[in-house]
Amino acid sequence: MSHPTHSGTYAVDDYGRPMMLPGMSGVVANVRVGDPVFRWAADHLEPAVSAGCADRGRHQALQFLACVGNPVRVVSGPAKGTAGTVVGKHAFVLVDFATDVLDVLAPGDRLLVRAHGQGLRLLDFPEIVTRSCSPVLVEALQLRANGEGRLRVEVAAEIPASLMGAGLGMSSEWANCDVMFTHRDTIERHGVEDLRLGDVVAMHDQDHRFGRGFKPGVSAIGVVAHGGHGAIPGHGTGVVTIMSGPAERFELVRATSANLSDYLKL
Repeated sequence: MSHPTHSGTYAVDDYGRPMMLPGMSGVVANVRVGDPVFRWAADHLEPAVSAGCADRGRHQALQFLACVGNPVRVVSGPAKGTAGTVVGKHAFVLVDFATDVLDVLAPGDRLLVRAHGQGLRLLDFPEIVTRSCSPVLVEALQLRANGEGRLRVEVAAEIPASLMGAGLGMSSEWANCDVMFTHRDTIERHGVEDLRLGDVVAMHDQDHRFGRGFKPGVSAIGVVAHGGHGAIPGHGTGVVTIMSGPAERFELVRATSANLSDYLKL
């Protein structure tokens, strides 16, 4: 489990103001999947536990192989033997635990992630590519064909390509892609004031099959991984991709309950 860090310098927001906010890493005992995205005075806020290797430059297997929905077990410290669930990927693998477990976890405690899911295929929808998506999550999402050759997916929100920011051009398995919800009027205009950590969302004109980039007619489905109200230009709310393919192959159904806390019973 990673230790929290800070660069020691301030960042500058979209309005040119200096800011120094809590951000990534460590144990965040008061924020979990299912909580609101924009309530917090924080930047790139990772809920619950941020897990990573000490030498992330060389040891990146955890970051690439972990999938949303994978089981996690604590193997050292006072919380040894307790179980958690992978709920996102950012600079670290994000793991949700029960509140009473978060109260005793500490940076340096060791976690075992049973990575399973990379390479998973939807045989009835070969054009749709999964990314960081476990078989457990596929079952929980209750994906099914709609009778018209499209995959029915419940989503809490839909995001236009114009708001996609940092993370474009990177591997689909690594980290996430930020949505530039850095201005209050942008949040209100798109009706996402109630967006929650763990919400399943659709990203339009986004091809995340073999990397991440803009492509008309292709959509990506993802899970909101990190939040806060950080306002660094080009950054914002983080979404980890779980599948991507031709837009015409998806039937998007809006549902306020489309959240990992409900799907995975967290």
